[in-house]
Amino acid sequence: MPKQPNFSPVNSEISKLDALDLSLLGLLQNDARLTNRQLAARTGVAPSTSLDRVRGLVGRGVIAGFHAEVDLAAIGRPVQALIAIRIRPPSRQRIEAFRDWVLTLPEVLGLFVTSGTEDFLIHVGVSDTNGLYAFVIDRLTERPEVADVRTSVVYEYVRSRPVEPLRSETG
Repeated sequence: MPKQPNFSPVNSEISKLDALDLSLLGLLQNDARLTNRQLAARTGVAPSTSLDRVRGLVGRGVIAGFHAEVDLAAIGRPVQALIAIRIRPPSRQRIEAFRDWVLTLPEVLGLFVTSGTEDFLIHVGVSDTNGLYAFVIDRLTERPEVADVRTSVVYEYVRSRPVEPLRSETG
């Protein structure tokens, strides 16, 4: 089961991040292949300090992992879409079962469980529009709990910038 997010208004980890931690986070989000020596040189600290700080960020769960960014077109999946799904009748059991099933599908790149009109927003990558049609019609709409499906083709995905914590107005 996925880790549940911490929705507390002020996460105690934020107050423990100093300028060096934020600098290391920014560098690693831009290029996770940087060596420890490169990180140390770019932040102006000793390699041992850089290594200790990165290990601490990983240990505290601030850094959840290191990933390679893949060009979807280069691996035969140039067509992306966002698919909004509504589950009926809604229940925790149905939502969690659908979530777990969707995560097993190879076309799925990401999944958001949402509030509002839709219960899910699914990000998929497929080979062509026929593949997208087959995914929606043959996989999703065949599920009895799926009440509504809305598909939006992605024309362009612009990578997010490095993420920094939001500081509270009072802190």
